Amino acid sequence: MPNTDTAGPGPGDRAPVRTATPRRLLMCRPSHFDVHYSINPWMHPEKPVDAGLALAQWTRLRDLYRELGHTVEEIDPLPGLPDMVFAANGATVIDGKVLGARFRHAERTAEGPAYLSWFRAQGFTELLWPEHINEGEGDYLLAGRRLLAGTGFRTDPRSHAEAQEFFGVPVTGLTLVDPEFYHLDTALAVLSDDEVMYYPEAFTPGSRAVLRELFPDAVLATAEDAAVFGLNAFSDGRHVLLPESATHLTGELRRRGFEPIGVDLTELLKAGGSVKCCTLELRGR
Repeated sequence: MPNTDTAGPGPGDRAPVRTATPRRLLMCRPSHFDVHYSINPWMHPEKPVDAGLALAQWTRLRDLYRELGHTVEEIDPLPGLPDMVFAANGATVIDGKVLGARFRHAERTAEGPAYLSWFRAQGFTELLWPEHINEGEGDYLLAGRRLLAGTGFRTDPRSHAEAQEFFGVPVTGLTLVDPEFYHLDTALAVLSDDEVMYYPEAFTPGSRAVLRELFPDAVLATAEDAAVFGLNAFSDGRHVLLPESATHLTGELRRRGFEPIGVDLTELLKAGGSVKCCTLELRGR
């Protein structure tokens, strides 16, 4: 991805010129989406889900990616796996290598083998079934050649060493403390190789210090941004797709030269997911 100036522009400064990089993405149609169990604070089985609206919102996100020049592939959804729509959790892919996902909750355990089977069928040859629990790009986010690795609620910290050995890139662990932000991708989004946005209160003091060291000019989300899943976003280096109600983040991104695009995934949010949760990046094959 092209390098850009990471400093937030001050008064009178010009925002850096941003360049989009076409991506190859994997998504899963929410054909079986529902909320009939609760494994995070967002899930309330007693509240009805509009399956038709969920599909329409998901379809709009997929079509937006294609309109922006990205390649979107689809994995077939399986009956009985309502959260399979959250493709980001299905694996982590770097340099064509695929680290499978091993889920913490029994309700989702079958998703890991299903995604790994798809990769095998597509001709990926370097695949690893993990020894320790990791929930894919829910807790693994690549920033340049550094893998930011979440833990605290889902992913086992021992998996961080497993990922570093498999991918051969440095892994930086970050610990989450708020159960509403149970995956790293609910509390942090990568904007470019060396820029991120995040919600400080979602992390331990030590992890906040690490983030300040690595990304001193990061975009900081407000509690209101975080509450609408504004950090569950996808960036191609220029366009940033994020929940439309994250208005503060939208303004900050525009000020820094990005083109924010608001989307509505409110039905999927009933299961604790939004833009990034629906999007698995297939890197380098």
